[in-house]
Order: sequence, then structure tokens, then C-alpha cells
Amino acid sequence: MSSVQSDLGFDAPLILQPLSLDWLARSGVEVAVLRLDLLDPELSGNKWFKLVKHLDAARSVAAPGLISLGGPHSNHLHALAAAGRRLGLPTVGLLRGHEQVTPTVADLRGWGMQLHWLGYAGYRERNLPTFWTPWRARYPGFYCIPEGGGGLPGALGCAGLVPRVESALASLGWKDYDALWLAAGTGTTLAGLVIGEAGRHRVFGALAGPPSHAVDASVANLLAQAGVASSGYELLDASRGGFGRFDKELAQFILDTERQGGVPLDPIYTAKTMMALRLYVGRGYFPAGTRLIFVHTGGLQGRRAAQGQLQKLIDGRRLDFVG
Repeated sequence: MSSVQSDLGFDAPLILQPLSLDWLARSGVEVAVLRLDLLDPELSGNKWFKLVKHLDAARSVAAPGLISLGGPHSNHLHALAAAGRRLGLPTVGLLRGHEQVTPTVADLRGWGMQLHWLGYAGYRERNLPTFWTPWRARYPGFYCIPEGGGGLPGALGCAGLVPRVESALASLGWKDYDALWLAAGTGTTLAGLVIGEAGRHRVFGALAGPPSHAVDASVANLLAQAGVASSGYELLDASRGGFGRFDKELAQFILDTERQGGVPLDPIYTAKTMMALRLYVGRGYFPAGTRLIFVHTGGLQGRRAAQGQLQKLIDGRRLDFVG
């Protein structure tokens, strides 16, 4: 049986783009951006890699459809709906909060995903052992995917990124790199990269939410399930006051990085992750000559709903990305 990844044409070489920014030039640290955001206009970023093992598992049991959950700006549900449409599989999305219209929700509906709004209290029950029971009864045989495409299958899908990064190094003229640097939301992608690296290179995860979200425990649990030592990585708080919180400095940084470096960033994950890297580089954490791979985890589709809020930051107010 062929893999879903092959069927959908996701075996193409990955793009590593050298990053040219003034603060990097001053430090002597070299950074190349792994442009997963360019992978596909609908299935971009790390979300595809988190999905691929789940989709293979769904195919292996001949599941008649796919069901998962997320927020009204969810990159994961966006990728799942697109994948389901291409594979001819019905999809169901269980959404946080109350019904609202966002660019993401419009895409989900346009691609045929059946949506159910759980409210906030209902969504908080997603980790209870009985959460999936009524949905399995309502959609018999549908393959249930954890929030964000998480779990061990999600991590193992991301582990496959490591050899593909190594294959792409020649395009830079690099023989090796010193570390990977990426955003950490649930920690699934980071765990996968730690598994794939097997201790060869250090992995840095910039937390999109506060440490109270317990991503450290999630990563340790995934590594234990994979039989891998919980080492070789570092988590750092890059949340800037909380998940989905914006400020004027962040908005300006997004503009400056895109203009100078040619890399678009989203305000939830990649912009905060790049700001954290600037801080570490500026403080001399990495010596001159260090070579880092910045993993662009996508998320740009979610930026559509945030554009207006980012523009309002001209007056200096901190804003929350509602959803």
C-alpha cells in the first residue's frame, strides 16, 4: 500500500533559505529557514507532517472519514479539511467556542468539513476518557485525530523531517548544522525532531504559550512512548505574555523581518519564535560561526484574521487573538 505522502506529492525536496538580517550579520551566526510554509498552499507547515501517520493509519483500517478538533483559526483543521478533500474522505471538525466566521472557518466549510461548535466548557472536556464516545457513535468508523494532530503518530511524522533537512543542506553549501530552532505549541513537532535527531543535534523549542501549558510534560511523555531519552532539547518561554497575545514590537518585527529577510511570519508562532532567537543571539548564546536551522512551521493562513489587529497596534495597545 502506498503512503498518503507519496500519493499527494509531498516527497519533493524541502527548501532551505539563507536568512539575511542585520542582527544575524552582527553576530556571525548563520541561519537557514526551513520553508515548510512553502510546502503547499493549503497543507503548509508542520501540520502536514503531523497528519501523515494519522492519515496512513486511517487508510490502513479503511476509515470512512476523519474527525478532529481545534479553534476557529486552526492550522491543523485547515490542513485536515484540505487533505480530506484531496483524498475523498469526509471530515468533521469539533471547534472551540461558539459559532463565528473567520477566513479559516470559511475554508473549512468550502472544503466540505462538517463543523460542530462545542463552546468553551465543552471543549475543555477534550482530554476526558469519554470525550470521543458520542462522536464515535455519531460518525461510526471515523478515524479520530487528537487536537493539533498530536500523539505519537504526529511526532513520528515529524521525525521524518530530519533526514530530509540533511538532504537539503547541499543547497546551502553546508555539510552540517548545530541546532534546530522552532515554535512549540503542543510540543509534538519538537518531540518528533528530537526523535529524528537521535542526539545528533540539539533542538530548541520556543513556547507559544506560557509554561503553565505543560508542554514539557507532553514532550517527555511522547519521548517515553517512543523509547527515546528525554534529552537533547531545550524549551524556552517565547509567549510574550500569553498565547495569541500581540504587541506593537511584535507587529513591527513581523514587518521588518519580511522586508529585510524575505520571510513572512505569523504572530502566534513563528514571529515570537524568531524574536526569541534574536534575543538568544543578541545575548551571545551562540558563538560566531554557529549554523542554525529555523523551522518555519507555517501558520500563515491564520494571519488573515489577525491583519486588522496587527494594524491597530500602531497605537501601542496589546491585543488578544480571540478564538
